[in-house]
Amino acid sequence: MSDCLFCKIVNQEIPTNIIAENENVLAFNDINPQAPVHVLIIPKEHIPTTLDLNENNYQVLSEMGKMANEISKDFELQEGYRWVVNTNKYGGQAVYHIHLHLLGGRQMSWPPG
Repeated sequence: MSDCLFCKIVNQEIPTNIIAENENVLAFNDINPQAPVHVLIIPKEHIPTTLDLNENNYQVLSEMGKMANEISKDFELQEGYRWVVNTNKYGGQAVYHIHLHLLGGRQMSWPPG
């Protein structure tokens, strides 16, 4: 999608500090971190929301989760971390390209905002 911020990152139209990458998934630091470690993990394919997952693309969530776990080891987050995936307006989604927030490096509270 030509106007999607994350698609522009995938297409290297916007520079970013890539943390990890494979054929289908890309990870980079969030520009507005909410924790000492705040990495965004996105599919390279444009999928607007989790509601757009289907039998042809749902496996990307497994790849995102696997990459999140690998990154958590790199950042030594054994004490714990949080995954967040927001969906649509009431879920707090700001960029309509699914993404997993990997947050760690501090004590998380509950309930989240």
